[in-house]
Amino acid sequence: MAVKNDMTADFLRSAYGGESMAHMRYLIWGDVADKEGFPNVGRLFRAIAYAEWAHADNHFRELGEKKIDFSVTAGAVFGLGKTIQNLQGGIDGELHEIEQMYPVYLNAARFQEEKGAERAFHYALEAEKIHAKLFQEAQEAVRQGNDMKLDDVHVCQICGHTTADGLPDNCPICGAKSNMYKTFSKA
Repeated sequence: MAVKNDMTADFLRSAYGGESMAHMRYLIWGDVADKEGFPNVGRLFRAIAYAEWAHADNHFRELGEKKIDFSVTAGAVFGLGKTIQNLQGGIDGELHEIEQMYPVYLNAARFQEEKGAERAFHYALEAEKIHAKLFQEAQEAVRQGNDMKLDDVHVCQICGHTTADGLPDNCPICGAKSNMYKTFSKA
């Protein structure tokens, strides 16, 4: 069912644009990390890129079947630097979503009683908190000249929950079973 309120629809389009750009930016930054000798950081970027795809997918689906053109304004970190700088870009982007964007979007969806948009924004907000923490851990390792220690990274295909602490039986954000996770393993 498509959203009924223009403000929530605008927020969904903006979030879709931002998550889509984050998805591509993290894939590019993952390649940089690989080339600089940080394969685990590269894998982390790719795993979180997949989570951002899940967020974009949720936002896009909530918009419904209306097929008309829109200009979309979405904030995003731009630029290509060294891995440590790219990780800072990731941290900054995630913190913007956690502290500024998603709380506002979530409250608007609640106020306008847009349950699907509320769920999509909630899923993204909770996953972004984990992404910021993982990027901070990776940046600390790179700052010391090391690749981060990282086992398998698991990403929930439903909500983007991301964990490097083992595969949960059920997603702590959306409740999905463990078979709904995509695993990014060490090569």
